[in-house]
Amino acid sequence: MRRAVFLLLGFLFFTNLFPSETVLPSDELQKYIADFKVREAILNQRLKENPEDLSGLSARGDARMFLGNFEGARRDYSAMIKLNPSLEVSHWRIGIAYFYLGQFAKAERQFEIYHQYDAVDRENGIWRFMSQVRAHGEKKARADLLPYQDTDRPPYPWLYEMFHGKLKPLEVFQRIEQAGFPDGYAERVRFHADLYVGIYLQMVKNDQKLSLHHLAKAVANKYGRASGTYMWQVARLHHARLQKSLLYAPKNSLE
Repeated sequence: MRRAVFLLLGFLFFTNLFPSETVLPSDELQKYIADFKVREAILNQRLKENPEDLSGLSARGDARMFLGNFEGARRDYSAMIKLNPSLEVSHWRIGIAYFYLGQFAKAERQFEIYHQYDAVDRENGIWRFMSQVRAHGEKKARADLLPYQDTDRPPYPWLYEMFHGKLKPLEVFQRIEQAGFPDGYAERVRFHADLYVGIYLQMVKNDQKLSLHHLAKAVANKYGRASGTYMWQVARLHHARLQKSLLYAPKNSLE
């Protein structure tokens, strides 16, 4: 009974905190989960017949990641690299699995070597920063931010300036509005902005409530929900983990 009351109070807390937020409907979430479980089961059989099926390992690793089975994803991604070591340098997905497993030094290394493969993608630099914050603290992470010379897709140049401490989160969204992107593309840009502004607020500013607000917007984003991309799935999982941690946190830690 006490647990039921506690959960109800937690629900009311979040409803009051984000009264206008559109979070993922339960039936939509359950459909995703059911689809990924079916996909995993099919791939289990496929890999039973051919354990060295690289595309099967890749697809099952993704399905397991999207189900929140980070260790299962890591094993499949690691198996890919074992079968074909040349994949390691470009395998950013295993870096994300390491991050959510709390293996931050391994995540940091993975995003660092990915920079040798793609020296334009600032999203990778953000994940390395995130890993270093957890492993070494914000000061070292900011001092060691990977360098980029060439331009990148929006909103990543602005987001990277934010992680450098040169832009405030609000200014990132102002830059997006000032750019005048077409509506469909602007929705896509805002998805990435809400995801990483949310993570920045959580990890750097320790503003868990505002972080959850932006992560919820990333999950509710029309582009993200329609595309179901890898990073939208990551946004969904990250939001759920933070929401759960706040729901069960002591009341004074939310003030």
